[in-house]
Amino acid sequence: MSEQAVNPRTRTVTWRDPREGASAAKKMSGLEYLRAIQKGELPGPPIAELMGFSPVEVEEGRVVFAVQPGEHHYNPIGMVHGGLAATLMDSAMGCAIHTMLPMGVGYTTLELHVNYVKGVAHDSGQLFCKGEVIHLGGRVATAQGRLVDAQGNLYAHGTTTCMIFRPPGSGAKE
Repeated sequence: MSEQAVNPRTRTVTWRDPREGASAAKKMSGLEYLRAIQKGELPGPPIAELMGFSPVEVEEGRVVFAVQPGEHHYNPIGMVHGGLAATLMDSAMGCAIHTMLPMGVGYTTLELHVNYVKGVAHDSGQLFCKGEVIHLGGRVATAQGRLVDAQGNLYAHGTTTCMIFRPPGSGAKE
């Protein structure tokens, strides 16, 4: 009999209706919206609940997410799947850009580049992903990110390019 059959693990994930946050986001600046999520005034996105990460710092042009890696993040070779780092990087860098957007302006990731430099295990301790804006233009923004542990050891770094969606007639040019 396999160890999995003898010693099963379970994880329950709950989340609130994401339409609540999406509706509120349309009426707030990006910075106001992300700070409301950080304070628990608005629900976080379901992906954050699923992956187990949350915002710990939200400033204009900078966001930090924290995660405690666990066995539930493992890939078949016994390490935390690189998708956890990629998801954190995408989220932190994108949200850093979001903090600089006014009400009614949105964004989406066009490109994500992640460099993995150290493997993550469930005993790596809490990790922090710091995203910072490099450039915010009329239609395109870029940000950089670093995934580190509490001692500052680097696990991954990367960049993103995001497309900015401004309302018609805003006159934004790149």
